[in-house]
Amino acid sequence: MTAFFQNTVGMPFEWAWFTSTIVGILVIALPLMLAVAMIIYADRKIWAAMALRRGPNVVGPFGLLQSFADGLKVFLQETIVPTAANKGLFLLAPIITFTVALIVWAVVPFQVGVVLANINVGLLYVLAASSLGVYGIILAGWSSNSKYPFFSAIRAAAQMVSYEVAIGFVLISIVLWTGSFNLTAIVEGQKGLYGFINGYAFNPLLFPMSIVFFISSLAETQRAPFDLTEAESELVAGYQTEYSSMSFALYWLGEYANVILMCTLNATLFWGGYLPPFDWAPLYLVPGIIWLFAKILFFFFLFSWVKATVPRYRYDQLMRLGWKVFLPLSLFWVFLVSGFLMLTRVGTDCAPADRVYLKRYATPSGLYDAQRPTYPTDGVCRDRVVTRTEASL
Repeated sequence: MTAFFQNTVGMPFEWAWFTSTIVGILVIALPLMLAVAMIIYADRKIWAAMALRRGPNVVGPFGLLQSFADGLKVFLQETIVPTAANKGLFLLAPIITFTVALIVWAVVPFQVGVVLANINVGLLYVLAASSLGVYGIILAGWSSNSKYPFFSAIRAAAQMVSYEVAIGFVLISIVLWTGSFNLTAIVEGQKGLYGFINGYAFNPLLFPMSIVFFISSLAETQRAPFDLTEAESELVAGYQTEYSSMSFALYWLGEYANVILMCTLNATLFWGGYLPPFDWAPLYLVPGIIWLFAKILFFFFLFSWVKATVPRYRYDQLMRLGWKVFLPLSLFWVFLVSGFLMLTRVGTDCAPADRVYLKRYATPSGLYDAQRPTYPTDGVCRDRVVTRTEASL
């Protein structure tokens, strides 16, 4: 896009880069805001269907405009700041939560080469940026100067830290297997498992980690059955009790943007991301972004399904699951995966992310037809690929 603004519009490189970056941000952020509004509608419809109710059905055809009507309602409400609250932090907290929910999307690959920032430490960026969301919740609870929001903020801090530890070890397993922190490389590394399927979730060693990551995603986004930061029975409405108008709406939007992000990470890290489910040539005719959206919607349906059917945990059960089950399990799996890779990669010169799979390649012992990768040792190191002329020399 930078080259387009340079060659077509005649901008200097600095302004072309700046303009293309702003356009890329808007192309991601604006559809995401629309998706958040529609995903709220879908969430309510799924709950209604599971409870044999109709859900939103009045505003617009099939109730499609209900989320926009709710947004207009909160926009027109008066913003009330409690007298004893710290006004600056009180108003800053929802902005932090909403902003952090958006910045992580900078490194999410929607297709090969279709990513705002294709950085080599993309997975570290996701982990670092998503962990900042807890600050918005803690500031909301403390600055409200009200005991119930403060209790909720303390719960949220403990909950998010607990499950981020398990998520971190799950991600280490993925990085070890792929050999890269780059999200595009992680997606490409899932291609052609067993020669016909795409996705780490179909790998027996990584499938348990996909389940741990999915459940931890529910806890990280405070979704049921882990929505104890908003437990109405003991905390009124939790950390957002004192909020109204657009400040409340920012929490509302940020929560669902985080849910969509976690659905995207589940799809990207374990289920092939923008790749089709099967490594079959005709399926690649469908744009990768369509496959990614389909997987996001599937995982969002699972999020809603869990919320509609699973009762809320007690807080001690929540912490026990994080510290006494998921943490030891994910830590053990890091040793298991790393041990397996040490045994199978002995004598190899590069990680799977640095390997290429050619139709035919030469080795000192002769020419070989390349097969789809089955093991991490399959393929040829990228820096060893030479032309036919060089091979004959």
